[in-house]
Amino acid sequence: MKCPYCGYDDSRVIDSRPIEETNSIKRRRECLACEKRFSTFERIETAPLIVIKKNGEREQFNRNKLLMGIMRACEKRPVSADTMEKLVSEIEVTLSNLLAQEVETTKIGELVMEKLKATDEVAYVRFASVYRQFKDINTFMEELQKLLK
Repeated sequence: MKCPYCGYDDSRVIDSRPIEETNSIKRRRECLACEKRFSTFERIETAPLIVIKKNGEREQFNRNKLLMGIMRACEKRPVSADTMEKLVSEIEVTLSNLLAQEVETTKIGELVMEKLKATDEVAYVRFASVYRQFKDINTFMEELQKLLK
């Protein structure tokens, strides 16, 4: 495994833990050159999931793109990196359980909003404002009213 700090090609595994709800393994590693520590995740690779975008284009599901969107919504919020990683993993599991080779971005967006709503309401509103493309303050206020109920 390549070190994200110095780029050295070898590391040793310090600790391994199964993450049962996602059928993956989290490994804590140490670089043999710079001795810095980092985590890696191993997942079972399945057939690629194709995402159908709003404009009809298709692209392969990108876990990192999903994680970056959640990270932007949770910026400066008390949501840990582990929690965000867990949200992405839960969404991935849900999508794979659909047993469909293609999924629309609207389905993914709704899953993200559902998870964020339960995790952090401010992050939820941030994500919803971009995802639902609020046109004006009234649309934004309608979403806040739904959240308050």
